[in-house]
Amino acid sequence: MDILQTLTQEFHLRPAQVENTVKLLDDGNTIPFIARYRKEQTGSLDDQVLRELADRLTYLRNLNETREKYRATIEEQGALTEELAAALDAAVTMTELDDLYRPYRPKRRTRATVAKERGLQPLADVLYAQEPGGEDPYTLAEAYITEDVPTVEDALAGARDIIAELIADDANVRKRLRVVCMANGFLTSKAAKEEDSVYANYYEFREPLSKVPGHRVLAINRGEREEFLKVHVEFEPDRAMRIIYSEHLKGDSPYATQVQAAAEDSYDRLIFPSLEREMRNALSDAASEAAIKVFSVNLRQLLMQPPVKGKVTLGLDPGYQHGCKCAVIDPTGKVLDTGIIYPVPQFKRMEQAQKTALNFIKKHKVEVIAIGNGTASHETEVFTADLIRDNNLQGVSYMVVSEAGASVYSASKLAAQEFPDYDVNLRSAVSIARRMQDPLAELVKIDPKAIGVGQYQHDLPQNQLSAALGGVVESCVNAVGVDLNTASAPLLEQVAGINATVAKNIVAYREDNGMFTSRAELKKVPKLGPKAFEQCAGFLRVPESKNPLDHTAVHPESYAAAKGLLEMCGLTVKDVTPLQEKVDAFGIATLAEKLGVGEPTLADIVAELQHPGRDPRDELPPPLLRTDILGIESLKPGMELTGTVRNVVDFGAFVDIGVHQDGLVHISQVTNRFIKHPSEVLKVGDIVKVWVLSVDVPKKRIGLTMRKPNE
Repeated sequence: MDILQTLTQEFHLRPAQVENTVKLLDDGNTIPFIARYRKEQTGSLDDQVLRELADRLTYLRNLNETREKYRATIEEQGALTEELAAALDAAVTMTELDDLYRPYRPKRRTRATVAKERGLQPLADVLYAQEPGGEDPYTLAEAYITEDVPTVEDALAGARDIIAELIADDANVRKRLRVVCMANGFLTSKAAKEEDSVYANYYEFREPLSKVPGHRVLAINRGEREEFLKVHVEFEPDRAMRIIYSEHLKGDSPYATQVQAAAEDSYDRLIFPSLEREMRNALSDAASEAAIKVFSVNLRQLLMQPPVKGKVTLGLDPGYQHGCKCAVIDPTGKVLDTGIIYPVPQFKRMEQAQKTALNFIKKHKVEVIAIGNGTASHETEVFTADLIRDNNLQGVSYMVVSEAGASVYSASKLAAQEFPDYDVNLRSAVSIARRMQDPLAELVKIDPKAIGVGQYQHDLPQNQLSAALGGVVESCVNAVGVDLNTASAPLLEQVAGINATVAKNIVAYREDNGMFTSRAELKKVPKLGPKAFEQCAGFLRVPESKNPLDHTAVHPESYAAAKGLLEMCGLTVKDVTPLQEKVDAFGIATLAEKLGVGEPTLADIVAELQHPGRDPRDELPPPLLRTDILGIESLKPGMELTGTVRNVVDFGAFVDIGVHQDGLVHISQVTNRFIKHPSEVLKVGDIVKVWVLSVDVPKKRIGLTMRKPNE
């Protein structure tokens, strides 16, 4: 297989793009670096396409490696024919290769191997050949009676076992059955025990394999694991047997009946159980891949939420018995004050709670309040809304923040290092406040799987999920850029080219020597060599540097070009207002040639000089801040509300409408037109207008629609 040609065709790219990208990857360059600073070589491929190409490259290389390994093994057995060699060369998936290798794979002891040991291979060969006009099979089998094969029927049964295994190992039959079964089979499930459960919808379930949605596959898999469901694949045996007969049965021979019996046994005993596993695995793999994509998209959108910059924030981690933990942080995330209040009426300490919270707000000039959405969140939100209204706190607003993963972070070694003097609960309050101030900087400290913006994340292949989500975090961090003098080690660790050891060394260097005063000073950090510097430098900002280019995303390798550009345009870094106008007058192609850089690189330099250190999150709508609250009891069908999309899943989206419970907008209620997935219209963090469809107070369920009533 020509891997470069395959990638070119599959990704619909030019050969040079693929060749250059593969070389850049093989040379140890990171995806963010390639996407941002090697646009000329890749044709400006974005990081998501580059990641997909890198994953596919790895798969194809593993495929070739496996192909050669199988070829060598078959050749050692003296069984490699020209036809088989051609089939191995033509295989484009691991499944096809495994099918071809199946007859030559070392097997455990089977009925067929026992029959071969008893000398029945020649009998099986004659029967399978199905020559017309041969003698009666029972007469033929008499010659094979021995002490181990006492009867004619035993001889024929052993021969049929050999034929059954031969048929089961037929790669072409398996390929055809796989395609037809996926197109015509059904996934079924039934109750495994007589008790109600969340899987009740699947107690009598049957849906075509080709149509069953991924979220149902994952739900059924979980129900089976928890022993509530018995799951099977249904496939019409007659259809399967017609395929097998077409490949292995000759009707004009006295031995055809024996081969037919062997084929039926092969399907029932060997092929269908394997086929059923393959179909289940294929469904699970597709469902997992789709769920990981949804999780990745949601995570990207969550991490790229606009920060609430420049405001003193009060973080509230709600609770009952242990109270509501409070932490006040300044605009840079530094902790100013902490405490505990009991804002839940049943504890009869509301007056003291109001007094303490009011003192925090007035003493530190708090402007926004971040409330975690966990236990006692609703009561804490009511308390906050009342506090703002009763005390006429002009300019103070609040937002309910997802606290998914906050407890994981607060109990972590990292949190203990950051806040050695605070207990676990107070650390959580700090995290909640910081994740409103700067979601990206705070959430990178938490395992992405614990952030809670996916579906069935605990049922997905964990290595695959971790790799995908890690790529998202890395992509977001590098897209925004990192302040070298304030970033934590976990944040630095996500910067291209910086590993955990180097990140800790950067922080240690900063603590020992004070703030970095230039990007070049990075070279003094232990274990940060030339390659690492090349990869990371452009993504690190040094606001304290005397060189203005250190404040931007312009890479040090392009500083000469940036300075040359300004000189040619007669401008300075402090006066770049007419830069675009002058670049247009010269012509970007002419300038790029004179400066010795590519046009995409020059375009990026111009954009950075005009908007130094631009944060892409600033271009998004700001988060929705509230000053009042609704109770679920006050919701009525038809009521119009504004909410924030919290999670997007296959069957719809969950929207925070200022009630403790998020409402569900089913996929059918997202828009008036047909969509395959809610993500075509919605993303995490979107501010949307919704109308209440239904309210179930006892079950705490809210149905919403984005389709305006009477339209």
